[in-house]
Amino acid sequence: MTRHDLSVKSLRSSLASRRTARLQRQSLERQLASYTTESDRIELDAILSRHTSEETSELRSIINRQAMDRLLRSA
Repeated sequence: MTRHDLSVKSLRSSLASRRTARLQRQSLERQLASYTTESDRIELDAILSRHTSEETSELRSIINRQAMDRLLRSA
């Protein structure tokens, strides 16, 4: 294989990995969006509180963004 072939192969692999990560995040966002009621969110917060902030930072980021989106839509 030439150096160019390796670069193309590496780029394709990187793009495939990024696409997979994006699809997984979108799926996670849809799942978290299904927690719509106050009791759902309280239950989710109780679940997350059992874990470290490092473990839940991505989830909390998504949840906070979705909460802000809901507030802005209702305003």
